[in-house]
Amino acid sequence: MQAFVSISLVYLGIYALSAWSLNLQYGYAGIINFGWIVFQAIGAYVAGVVSLGASKSGSFQTYILGARLPFPLPLLAGTAAGAGLALVLGVLILTRRIRPDFQAIIMLVVAIIAAQVVTTATGLFNGANGISNVPQPFKSSLHLGYQGFQWFYVGWMAVLCVIVYVGLEWLCRTSWGRALRAVREDDVLAAYAGINVPALRVVVFVLGGAIAGFSGALLVEFLGTWSPDAWSFVETFVVFVAVYVGGRGNNRGALIGAFLVPG
Repeated sequence: MQAFVSISLVYLGIYALSAWSLNLQYGYAGIINFGWIVFQAIGAYVAGVVSLGASKSGSFQTYILGARLPFPLPLLAGTAAGAGLALVLGVLILTRRIRPDFQAIIMLVVAIIAAQVVTTATGLFNGANGISNVPQPFKSSLHLGYQGFQWFYVGWMAVLCVIVYVGLEWLCRTSWGRALRAVREDDVLAAYAGINVPALRVVVFVLGGAIAGFSGALLVEFLGTWSPDAWSFVETFVVFVAVYVGGRGNNRGALIGAFLVPG
């Protein structure tokens, strides 16, 4: 029972970060990102492979970017990977005159193609089998057993969630957050008011991608494994429902939605 409760609380923290990430993009800026799960996945993969060490010939798993970075560098690498991917896609998609519904479909297609590519190209992240044996931070250095590590990670996750929540609340209450809401309500009027709409959308898209990559990095370090089965594009819609339940542009509501829907 204790294991069930601790694991559920960790997943609640992951889904809270996920909901805040998507709420920032969609709830505040109005960007319909149907490919959100890709950013969590790239964060998980990158954090995993830079913790595993170099991929050796003849090993049961092959992957790129193999390294053995000390904690917390894998978390930072996963966050940077999510932000970098968001920057590339944001510049390619959000800066062009494409209707929001078409942008959403493009993002969805990107998520489907990415899953197929990672599954078939086994040299990237070990194909359909995924990566495993990712070292869990703190466990060996603090000499924690199974239950001890689970509950320590719950506390660690709670601290990080509080930091992210406070940071987002402060950011969204500034003039920058008000500009996001103006773009969401009427981007043409916001542009006439002097707001650089494409640049603002790219910035918020990158920030949301960074949080998504961060959540993926935290999850892979808890589970110790990650595979294509873990990031079906359907997961994106689960997080979307959580945001809808909590209310668009409401970080506290997104937390409640994460508890009620995926939690």
